[in-house]
Amino acid sequence: MVTDKLDPRAAGARRFKDKICVITGAGQGIGRATARRLGQEGGKIVIADRIDETATSTLKELHEHHVEATKVIVDLSTYKGAKELMNEARSTFGRIDVLINNVGGTIWMKPFHLYTEEEVEMELERSLMPTLWGCRAVLPIMIEQQAGSIVNLGSQSVRGLYRLPYASSKGGILALGKVLAMEYGKYGIRVNTMSPGGTDISDRITDRSFVRPGVIAEDPENADTFRKEMIEDITNQQAIKRRGTPEEQAAAIAFLASEDASFITGDNINCSGGQS
Repeated sequence: MVTDKLDPRAAGARRFKDKICVITGAGQGIGRATARRLGQEGGKIVIADRIDETATSTLKELHEHHVEATKVIVDLSTYKGAKELMNEARSTFGRIDVLINNVGGTIWMKPFHLYTEEEVEMELERSLMPTLWGCRAVLPIMIEQQAGSIVNLGSQSVRGLYRLPYASSKGGILALGKVLAMEYGKYGIRVNTMSPGGTDISDRITDRSFVRPGVIAEDPENADTFRKEMIEDITNQQAIKRRGTPEEQAAAIAFLASEDASFITGDNINCSGGQS
């Protein structure tokens, strides 16, 4: 029996009973909270992450609460990695009903003219390509099934300070969701975006500065000033003057992924405390 303790907000809901749910970046933060939420609601969870420590931590927690789950350790910045993930998920469970593309997160916070060419490419590699390749890899499976729900994570950064390459990635994801919804609705596939605002990630194991094994990002001079100005900009835009929680973001993701949103596609939900 799945416990209510994973996420009390679920309140006994079973919207994902026996649904196969692939969640990328599920080792911590919003991804982990989403794995908890969908697992508590009856989903069978595929935890995708490139860090074994974080994926194993999530897997252990889900198993402790009697959620059927498995993990796949993979680099999702490449099509090869995304295809490997989807093939492994289908091999294990026979289908993929839900894909949550959660991987992403800004590496640097600074004015655009201070980014190097390599840094821009790194930001796109982290925050755009995993979602792009994830969608590309899962679509043939969902087309064959004639059904599927994809939720991509956007961001309020699309009109914020000091994260332009990251914001550009998230702007691309907004476009991706709209175009895919139009192209693949005829196959019974829904594609939506959930755009979080500032969120307090208290269970972070892998720091944002970790780019890849052997590559750690260094903060620029005046990094503390840039971060302070960025946070003030976010707070000034919000109606609710606090940071969100991963569980609040997971609730919005779960709604879009579920049949409660069966007539919603190509849309974006902002879960941002009124940030506009």
